[in-house]
Amino acid sequence: MNLILMLSILLAGMPVGNEPTNAAEAAAKKAEADRLLEEQYQSLVKTLTPAEQAWEQVLQENLGSFYLPIHKRQKVAGQSNAWDYVKDDPQLPRVLLIGDSVSRGYTQSVRKALAGKANVHRAPANCGPTSLGLQKLDIWLGDGEWDVIHFNFGIHDRNTPLPEYADRLEQLVEKMKKTQAKLIWATTTPIPDDADKKQTAASIVERNQVAAEIMAKHGIGIDDLYAAIAPRLEELQNPNDVHFNAAGYDFLGNRVADAILQVIE
Repeated sequence: MNLILMLSILLAGMPVGNEPTNAAEAAAKKAEADRLLEEQYQSLVKTLTPAEQAWEQVLQENLGSFYLPIHKRQKVAGQSNAWDYVKDDPQLPRVLLIGDSVSRGYTQSVRKALAGKANVHRAPANCGPTSLGLQKLDIWLGDGEWDVIHFNFGIHDRNTPLPEYADRLEQLVEKMKKTQAKLIWATTTPIPDDADKKQTAASIVERNQVAAEIMAKHGIGIDDLYAAIAPRLEELQNPNDVHFNAAGYDFLGNRVADAILQVIE
């Protein structure tokens, strides 16, 4: 048998390339890692108090496929995060933070700044656009009473037509006013121009202007995070990103804490 024929026979019995096998192996490894994480997380949940277990259930139902695995990994690793269960000190005011991933980023800095001064909770979600807010606000508000609600919607509404954004935001304000909490609107922080992501820096300026008119109409105070951080973007914002570095989130968190202190002291 000549060499060419032998090679042909050998190759005929081999799989064409390794990609299917590699993909299958990768999928199997991911499935096993997910199974192990879930097992560890559920074991942890069983050790929690009934109130803590109830909160974890709310998170499981609302964090979604992106943030829930992150939360589970952090809990299993013993790490604190923005969605930690908050055991209220009944002597302190209750504060709720509503906002997207930027708000998530500064939540722990707010808690640190207001330690011993307020019970700082955050909505059990990346609150996204105003459309999601209208669907989920009742869940985010929960059953308790709030003294202060610090809220923002903007980055995820960057392509929402301005009239729709204004209408939805006003509906959200009307709903939150019914809680009798003191409301604080946070202006949306700057974003870079990025054609691939269909976003423009100007879209945030426009929506902040619309929001300012609504807040003025309803007598709601404004925490102008946009103006506060705009001069320091090169230092505090990640390059070509809407998010911030650790120092940026500390800066924003301290600013938010100051705004809250003004209405609870």
